[in-house]
Amino acid sequence: MVIGHMGENIPFSLARADSVLSPAATHLKRRVAEYFHEHFYITTSAYFTLPPFQCALGVFGIDRLLFSVDYPFSDNLDARRFLDNVPLSPGDLEKLAHGNAEALLGL
Repeated sequence: MVIGHMGENIPFSLARADSVLSPAATHLKRRVAEYFHEHFYITTSAYFTLPPFQCALGVFGIDRLLFSVDYPFSDNLDARRFLDNVPLSPGDLEKLAHGNAEALLGL
């Protein structure tokens, strides 16, 4: 499952949701957060500032993040500037820019 817009607030709220939902969802074999970490990917789409990215990166890790723009609703130049300036190692930048999407989609 791919969730746009830097995860639609899920990275920010996942710990709270996990602490409330996991005890209540007794039919699940694992905690709610574990399902998110294993089955969900997050795109940058239209979120081109560092704080939301750092939150998503901290919660989901670089292997679950995908670069996207959200054209025509966001500016391609803003997206490009974000990608050019995001503080990642060259290997992690490659994962974000295209590597993770290629792996996920079998390209």
